[in-house]
Amino acid sequence: MWSARQVSLSLIGVPVGLAAAIPAWVAVGPTAGVPVTAAVLVVLALLWVLLRGRYRSWGYLERADDLVVRRGLLFRQVSVVPYGRMQFIDVSAGPIDRAFGLATVQLHTAAAASDARIPGLARDEAERLRDRLASLGEAQATGL
Repeated sequence: MWSARQVSLSLIGVPVGLAAAIPAWVAVGPTAGVPVTAAVLVVLALLWVLLRGRYRSWGYLERADDLVVRRGLLFRQVSVVPYGRMQFIDVSAGPIDRAFGLATVQLHTAAAASDARIPGLARDEAERLRDRLASLGEAQATGL
């Protein structure tokens, strides 16, 4: 997942950075070009650190009766989703995720505020987790 996020940052950050730095170098010269280029590099470094933190902040734990999902860089959030409350489970992947063989598992419950999702799983692991959660959800819902 980290590699996919770095590619995303590169595909967006590098063209935006060049669009900011090149006109400063051409129009004003080194007087404006150097500070603008330095600012662009600082912003890209900060975005890289932020993305790295977001990547490391996600986690999940399968327990006997529920699934625990933690996330958040500055504000930590822990969601506990009982298997019996799950209505359906989505597995999705964007173009960059597909290129790296990744997928996101999204859990849906009756509660509108429930946002339990697990991004950056290997495609096979995401499908295995979806199938396991669906079977555990059915077993919990029927009282087995």
